[in-house]
Amino acid sequence: MNQKHKVEMKNADPVAQAATLREMLLRNAEKADQDRRIPEENIRALADANLFRVLMPRRWGGYGVPIGTALRASAELAKSCPSTAWVQMLINVSSWTATLLPDRAQDEIFAGASDGRVCGVLAPTAKATRVKGGYRISGRWSFASGCWHASWAMVGTPLPDESGNIVDQGVAYASISEFQIEDTWFVAGMRGTGSNTLVAKEVFVPDHRVLSVSRSIAGDYPHRSGANEPSDQYAYVPVLALVLIGPILGMAQAVLDAVIAGAARRGISYTTYQRQVDSAVVHHQVGEAALQIDSGWLHAMRAASDIHEAALAGRRMDYATRARVRGDCGYASKVLRDAIDTLVSIAGAGSFAEASPVQRFWRDINVAGRHAVITPMPNLELYGRALLGAEGNITELI
Repeated sequence: MNQKHKVEMKNADPVAQAATLREMLLRNAEKADQDRRIPEENIRALADANLFRVLMPRRWGGYGVPIGTALRASAELAKSCPSTAWVQMLINVSSWTATLLPDRAQDEIFAGASDGRVCGVLAPTAKATRVKGGYRISGRWSFASGCWHASWAMVGTPLPDESGNIVDQGVAYASISEFQIEDTWFVAGMRGTGSNTLVAKEVFVPDHRVLSVSRSIAGDYPHRSGANEPSDQYAYVPVLALVLIGPILGMAQAVLDAVIAGAARRGISYTTYQRQVDSAVVHHQVGEAALQIDSGWLHAMRAASDIHEAALAGRRMDYATRARVRGDCGYASKVLRDAIDTLVSIAGAGSFAEASPVQRFWRDINVAGRHAVITPMPNLELYGRALLGAEGNITELI
């Protein structure tokens, strides 16, 4: 992409850009599902539309839009191919985390010859040794969405001192060439995401490419020159959780649209109804499902507004609000899954034919909605504990 095109993309509307790709994504959706990875045509189109940099600050060629706009762009993609939307958003947010690193690390990741796409796994499933100037890490990191299409990887790691005592948890950034990708993603839904396992042995990561998770949760990011855009001050965990809701919102809307489109020509088997549109039960179910989807949007947009407004005001989000964002994400995940379950029941057994995209959306949301960061019950529990002032909480990731 030449510089002129980059400038044009920065000034474009990412939601509109995403909408222009929907026909192509729908055409390739079955291939993504069968191949268990995103077709290169999709990846090139996303890159040409700059949609891997929706969350990125403008100084690195990103759109620099509010997080709510990023959610809408991802939802638009998901209406055609949830796996593509998931990879697009996960690369976006992993790349965003790299903009929180010191200048030297940002230059290495984004100013070099690579495309600057980062995949990531936050879980610290590694062993690390403190050495001069950094750490040597070894480990296996599962569910690295988008790893086939990334040039860098962000991986969770414990951070020991020179004596081997664990003093912090961090995320380390290294070239994807330093990892082996094990093809382990054999699943029922979100098959196209290629969320395989990264494997590393004794990879050296310099200090400037290690981000403290505990300090990031506290809003204590490293000094960065030119870090004067809202995304530079976004709250760490709320962003990591909220972005996962974007693709799920798009899936739910796509299924609602499909059911509404078919209601006037589809009957209800073994009843006198020749058209679903004449059934009072279907009226009730469609109305409730539509409102559940609206509820998901309202919770997601409230959380997005809280994150963005706090960053604009230069203040850290308080604990209760950050806990509520986790609650928002869990609740949105729940009501969106409930809506799709109802809508698929209206669509009937025929919607589970392999030729029907509805069954793919049903499979995809039932996998995506169970991501550990947005699983309803733990998220509602941690929000409830925050509301009740219960001592401690079930996770530090708030």
